[in-house]
Amino acid sequence: MRTTQQLFDLTGRTALVTGGSRGLGLQIAEALGEQGAKIVISARKQNELDEAVAHLSARGIDASAIAADLSLESAVQPLVTEAMQRLGHIDILVNNAGASWGAPAEDHPIEAWDKVMNLNIRSIFMLSQAVGKASMIPRKYGRIVNVASIAGLFGNGPDSMQTIAYNTSKGAVVNFTRTLAGEWGRYNITVNAVAPGFFPSKMTKGLLDRLGRDEIASHAPLQRLGDDEDLKGAALLFASDAGKHITGQILAVDGGVSAV
Repeated sequence: MRTTQQLFDLTGRTALVTGGSRGLGLQIAEALGEQGAKIVISARKQNELDEAVAHLSARGIDASAIAADLSLESAVQPLVTEAMQRLGHIDILVNNAGASWGAPAEDHPIEAWDKVMNLNIRSIFMLSQAVGKASMIPRKYGRIVNVASIAGLFGNGPDSMQTIAYNTSKGAVVNFTRTLAGEWGRYNITVNAVAPGFFPSKMTKGLLDRLGRDEIASHAPLQRLGDDEDLKGAALLFASDAGKHITGQILAVDGGVSAV
């Protein structure tokens, strides 16, 4: 019987983390790399990827980067092919790349709707399918961790963010997670999602500037916002053998907002 430390150990494992150049994706890449996984991160901007790889390498993590715009179908297979060449196989896939758009529902641009949907859910389907077929299904092993949001668990109030496309896409991520878990459990592949609450990031900067940290934190039972450590434990649980009997689950990491 393995110890707890051994169950969480990722030595010898490999991971592909999308949206891994900053924010929540970089935090998750740190968590997996700190436990011994070899990491490939992906995002659109090469300069941000270079900074992230330097950051991870300084922490003793074996990391490299591949620039890819996952809103484009043509970018998916080349990313998987290159990641497989570098890693040999992909044990862990973290689907974190995402976008948002703020506009009243009655005026929300169709092109913006398509942009959000293409990146936030269509790319997750395509990438999971490609990684599953290339590595996880043939090897009968895989850990897929999707980054949803508590915005996908309920709607917006009249005075909150006007993000109908974002909320809809994250709701789709929730049920995508449950459905894929049901189909791929036979291959020893677990599929789970973390649903973050409010974390300061480039995506949330506008709301943070408008309302202020204290006002946003006041809506959480823990009276705080997410920080640079708060997703690490949840992601590691889902990515490691400590979570080998957990699949199809959505874990809110939100200071209790979704519980009240």
